[in-house]
Amino acid sequence: MAQHEFIYGIHALESVIEREPERLIEVFVLKGKDEKSVHNIVTQARRFGASIQFCQRKTLDDMAQSEQHQGIVAKVKPGKVYTENDLAKIVEAHKQPFLLILDGVTDPHNLGACLRTADGAGVHAVIVPKDNSASLTPVVRKVACGAAEVIPLIQVTNLARTLRDLQGMGVWIVGTAGEADKNIYECKLSGPMALVMGAEDKGMRRLTREHCDELIKLPMAGSVSSLNVSVATGVCLYEIVRQRS
Repeated sequence: MAQHEFIYGIHALESVIEREPERLIEVFVLKGKDEKSVHNIVTQARRFGASIQFCQRKTLDDMAQSEQHQGIVAKVKPGKVYTENDLAKIVEAHKQPFLLILDGVTDPHNLGACLRTADGAGVHAVIVPKDNSASLTPVVRKVACGAAEVIPLIQVTNLARTLRDLQGMGVWIVGTAGEADKNIYECKLSGPMALVMGAEDKGMRRLTREHCDELIKLPMAGSVSSLNVSVATGVCLYEIVRQRS
């Protein structure tokens, strides 16, 4: 396991400082960066014992492997890695567990956007397969705007087995598929629930589809056949939120 990782972006760093400041090792700031939010991060990081370095933009670009770092990058101790063993505890801890399952979402921007929306909708955990899926990279953390530091992202080795385990715990599995007979607004979506969203291009895999209790689709009135997966996830999650409340 890596001894450290890099995170960047103001929201991601604020989230780490608020929730897990002990992970901070070193903070790198763009020379001349004069914003209140950056000053606050530097002040808090110093208070928790992290060292501060002021750098040129090229140094930060190289460190973040991106130009979208907002002038601040941090070297941190790795965060908690969630596995199948944590899933049962999360389900048991909630009277009506609310889960999001992403089957083969490989674009880190989509994963980050899904994490951000899932956190906003009150999802208790996001589940992804270990293979053929984006994982918690600095890009994902930046796009998630702090949600990646809050919501458990559980990587599982066998998604079909995980779906069976969830069904055994009383969780209703609802999958999204273009060929479904019913659209989302015709279905009852309350109680212990897991929403399954498929990959950006192919949708859910056959085995995943077969393990769903119900298949639903979004009504599409225009000329495009589908929505971006992070947009579709937001629409579906908030319809579930509406029904649950």
